[in-house]
Amino acid sequence: MDFTRRIELDTSYDDTIGRVTDALKDQGFGILTEIDVRQTLKDKLDVDIEPQIILGACNPGLAHRALEVDPRIGALLPCNVVVRTENGRTVVEALDPKLIAEVPDNPALVPIAEEAGQRIQAALDALANP
Repeated sequence: MDFTRRIELDTSYDDTIGRVTDALKDQGFGILTEIDVRQTLKDKLDVDIEPQIILGACNPGLAHRALEVDPRIGALLPCNVVVRTENGRTVVEALDPKLIAEVPDNPALVPIAEEAGQRIQAALDALANP
């Protein structure tokens, strides 16, 4: 099962993080958390990996609607967006919001997940076509 939406870019890792944040903001998402995976693994395990950050993106209106349908959805929020390097390119992967409806198997969540998916895809498309 595909659970992410992915694009590869020829922009630098550092520049991409700012571009991702801006593209998500244009779609109504804010960044609630930033986890520097590379630094965390270095600090905790003394291992070196390629640069990678997890951005916890949230669209408050969509989150509120989903939580009204099923408060357990909080366990699936925020939508994680990962920026990392792979084979000399910068990769952006976003959790596919369809999981918000599929995991609890609740049809009332489908329209919310679809709208979130459209907004995430629009952000990714904006990154791919500056």
